[in-house]
Amino acid sequence: MNQISSTENLLPWAPELTGEPIPPRPRVAPGPAAFLLLPLRLAWRQLRAEKSRLLAAMAGVMFACVLVFMQLGFRGALFDSATNMLGAMRADLFLMHPMTDASFRPEPLPRARAFQTLADPDVAVAVPIYLAQATWRNPETGRRRAVQLIGLDAEAGAVGFTGLAPLVEALKQPDTVAFDVRSRPEFGPIGQLFAERGPFQVQVGHREMRLVGLVEIGPSFGADGNVVLSETNFRRVFERRVSNTDLVALKLHEGADPRAVQARLRELLPGDVMVMTHAELVAHERAYWENGTPIGFIFVFGSLMGLVVGMVIVYQILFSDIASHISEYATLKAMGYSNGYLSRVVMSEAFILAIIGFIPGLLLSAWLYNWVGAATFLPLAMYPERAVTVFLMIFTMCAVAGLLAMRKLRDANPADMF
Repeated sequence: MNQISSTENLLPWAPELTGEPIPPRPRVAPGPAAFLLLPLRLAWRQLRAEKSRLLAAMAGVMFACVLVFMQLGFRGALFDSATNMLGAMRADLFLMHPMTDASFRPEPLPRARAFQTLADPDVAVAVPIYLAQATWRNPETGRRRAVQLIGLDAEAGAVGFTGLAPLVEALKQPDTVAFDVRSRPEFGPIGQLFAERGPFQVQVGHREMRLVGLVEIGPSFGADGNVVLSETNFRRVFERRVSNTDLVALKLHEGADPRAVQARLRELLPGDVMVMTHAELVAHERAYWENGTPIGFIFVFGSLMGLVVGMVIVYQILFSDIASHISEYATLKAMGYSNGYLSRVVMSEAFILAIIGFIPGLLLSAWLYNWVGAATFLPLAMYPERAVTVFLMIFTMCAVAGLLAMRKLRDANPADMF
């Protein structure tokens, strides 16, 4: 009786003795660490097991990374260099003809518009600016090359090129010019010659002129170099109508609101002139190169092609990795691992490839930026936001390749394997 009693006491705790079904154990969801780290660890071990395949995948991702970096770098350098000249003009407001698409081919506007702006009490100075391209003869080789001429009244102080202020009096003299020392070297070692000789004779167009100083502006896609001269000397090189100008720079009184003055001038002036802030002027020039020419589209298309090539390489690597380990995946399924877990393994491989391919690609691209920038005089720089953008693009590329490769997991059926 005692034995039966003791057995009865055990029955509630041992349902297998009574034939009753055993209640299933509650499933405990894995924590965030196990949810991510366990597939990541397995993915890294799989990639590391085939070193030749891993190196090939790294090379493919790095190739795509470098290609995208260079395409975006050239695109940014194009827009930055295209606005070098206008970006260096530090006036408050500008007048431009509505038909002007880019600074290297401006439409003339009436010079009288500059003086009409002085009717506004907040406008202190209105400076007409003349833009045209002429030839510059290299003082050493004698070769000619197109250069951008910028004619203005430097004494007014509305335009602040670096190095221009000390040359105000010298540029008032007949047939004098200031050369942009950041121009391409094909114009000659002008900075070195000026340091050795001081002012010397140069040929601009078909006129002999005297170089009296150096400024800093920078080349662009529209002009490889720049020359600054007075309004009078500009007309000595080009026979232009005195009644027309190409651009007008306005300097406002201290404390004036540029937006308010802009609104008043738009009501005052006729429709043959646009009133723009400095930021709007630079954006207008940038929009021409971005939308008015195929160059911007070409760089974007090149970036997309680099991503497609990288995605194909990563897809092939991941697909072949799944195919070579299909029996192991089937075993994991037979052991109870879900398709979600196996999918996380594949996506972890894609994430690892994005990381280990992006880091050397970033370092190589930074070196190429310095090398290409020094060779071409383009403003190539590795900005943090560009690095983040490219990483997101590379990560997306690898993620899409991983999603496509996961279709191979359907073949990992334990019933077929065993």
